[in-house]
Amino acid sequence: MLDLRKLPLEAQLTALLDGEVSPEQRHELEQRLASDENARRLHEKLRHGADFGRRRLDDVLKEPVPLALVRSIKSTQPPKTPITQRAIRPQVKLAPSGPQALAAALILFVVGCGIGYFAATTPDADEIATTAATAPANTNDWLGDVTAYQRLLIRQPRHLVEVPASQAEEISSWLTTAIGVPFRVPDLSAESWTFQGARVILGDNRPVGQLVYSNSDGDIISICFRKDAQPPETDDFKETIKDEIGLVTWHNAGTSYVLAGPSAEANLGQLAMKIATAI
Repeated sequence: MLDLRKLPLEAQLTALLDGEVSPEQRHELEQRLASDENARRLHEKLRHGADFGRRRLDDVLKEPVPLALVRSIKSTQPPKTPITQRAIRPQVKLAPSGPQALAAALILFVVGCGIGYFAATTPDADEIATTAATAPANTNDWLGDVTAYQRLLIRQPRHLVEVPASQAEEISSWLTTAIGVPFRVPDLSAESWTFQGARVILGDNRPVGQLVYSNSDGDIISICFRKDAQPPETDDFKETIKDEIGLVTWHNAGTSYVLAGPSAEANLGQLAMKIATAI
């Protein structure tokens, strides 16, 4: 496999977004994103650029053929005067083959991603007027990212964590350093949830600690937390359902928490309250 460390950071992050990295390379890049603010900013711009390009490509493909063009083609009459025959040339088949159509679609996608990247990297008025130090955290992006990672865990139950539960001391020192928040791993064995280990993910372009648990039925829950400054009037233990994922949010002492689990779990709110007193 190509050694990503020899490539520019932009190329490394693009490979990470495209899923073209090995588990070791992914771990190394996620570690860098957790500690390098410039790398996180570039990663976010590339992600938004790729999303913008995909949306634009979808819009282009959905656009109908103009009605005026269809009528013009149908109303065109063949020439009445004979056309002087020229030297016979091999007929060119205009219908694209499967590989040609795929290549054309890939070219359109790359062009769309490029447009999206440059659009995302162009600072707008809000970015000029507001610095990163004073910009408030986007709670919706944070919850959206947590939901996406939870769906990823459900789909790969054999690869739930980066550091297993057996390495408790490493988890404590690692997450406290990476996230900047002291914590304790809640014991949920009385509720039939077994601690599996921990990960570091990104939520709204900021490092987030994730403690992962599972039960005998194969269900998975995760406790996500990050350093934050939520206003005093923020609602605690607010439950939100996003399709098959249920979320319970709360905050305490400059830290935001999310419990993510199956939306069918009726006791998710009560479990979050117990976690809040233990973590």
